[in-house]
Amino acid sequence: MRPNSKLVQATLTGALGGLIFGIDIAIVSGIIDSIVRVYGLSGRGQGLTVAVGPIGTVVGCFVGGVIGQRMGARTALRYASALYFFAALGTAFALSWPMLLFTRLLSGLGLGSASVLGPVYIAELAPAQWRGRLVGAFQINVVGGILLGYLSNYLIRLAHLGAVEWRVMAGVAAIPAIALFALLFRIPRSPRWSASRHEIDEALAVLSEMGAPDPKTELAEIQAAIAAENASAHEPVFQWKYRYPLFLAITIGAFNQLAGINAIFYYMHSIFAAAGFGQLSGDLQAVVIGATNFIFTLVGMSLIDHFGRKSLLILGAIGTSACLGGVAWIFNTNSHQGALLSLLMVYVAFFSLSQGAVIWVYIGEVFPTSVRSKGQGVGSASHWITNTIISFAFPVLVHRFSEGTPFAFFAVATLVQLIVVTFFYPETKGHTLEELQRRLVRAG
Repeated sequence: MRPNSKLVQATLTGALGGLIFGIDIAIVSGIIDSIVRVYGLSGRGQGLTVAVGPIGTVVGCFVGGVIGQRMGARTALRYASALYFFAALGTAFALSWPMLLFTRLLSGLGLGSASVLGPVYIAELAPAQWRGRLVGAFQINVVGGILLGYLSNYLIRLAHLGAVEWRVMAGVAAIPAIALFALLFRIPRSPRWSASRHEIDEALAVLSEMGAPDPKTELAEIQAAIAAENASAHEPVFQWKYRYPLFLAITIGAFNQLAGINAIFYYMHSIFAAAGFGQLSGDLQAVVIGATNFIFTLVGMSLIDHFGRKSLLILGAIGTSACLGGVAWIFNTNSHQGALLSLLMVYVAFFSLSQGAVIWVYIGEVFPTSVRSKGQGVGSASHWITNTIISFAFPVLVHRFSEGTPFAFFAVATLVQLIVVTFFYPETKGHTLEELQRRLVRAG
């Protein structure tokens, strides 16, 4: 049985936060060079302008989770979307660099909250047999948003708007944010939230509306799960017995960003400009790379249960390291610039079908149920903290050394990832969560 129209509508609404997230990444890439010129920023200033968004995202991940637990994911998403709407407009109308930093920080807060709340809402709403695939809609929206953001930058650049061009690019992100805010009034609260507040009739009605085959049985399972979670709510994740799952979550979160993916997306136009491409050409090539990212994320999701998580991570590390080494060679030798687009496309393809598809699935599998949500938070924090550091450091390394230096660093980091994954990561494909708990949780 396929998901009914109401479930699809609710899922797509919850996943819109991912679309906004992707659009924001692409928009930063389109406006950062103009901001540097307008405010006369140094390499550190450029890095801070980009990194302040991820800083807000780290805080938003934690704040969003707390608020979502108190008022429900749907209601908290309304606040997150409203915050991002005003932050996007604030960026577009920023009168100074400090004001722009402040609005970018607020944008990160909204995006970080939405990145937690969207998947939570979908997971709590979807029937068990569709949960994995429907939650995957959030990640698909992220990569789709990156593609739409690059396309928006390209179309706005064609209009030749002059000094206000970057402001228009920044303001575009407010459109999907206000759309999400409005659509959130047309979808129900999650049945799990209602059940946790003992509103049983509402929870049962929503389960029936969403097409659950046996709403009463599923409600009973939800109530049992809530009772089990309440019993273990105060168990800390930072315990010696969880050292292996923590190692896996922290390292996969960090390796995801040490491969340079977000930094490359943020500084896409600067990268192509350094290789001698014009602004409009860089915008068009960014669209091509965004399309590659979208297509191969879908490929990765279709392969993850067939080839396994570890196998895809190994394949991706080999491919991304080779491509990153090639990009570093282009910049360090100042030759074969025409190969830059092809190398970055292949790099993004390898990343998308490996790290891009695997990271959140893997983190969710390696922790036992009693601390899974906390473990997800640890992995997410590792991911976003590393993203913040890399985003700040990228232009600093370029200004201090050369354009090829960050890519050489990323290439070495992915080689380290290859070694660590090969020798220390378990394959989780085909194992139940209970089997993985027995293998990975180590007493003593």
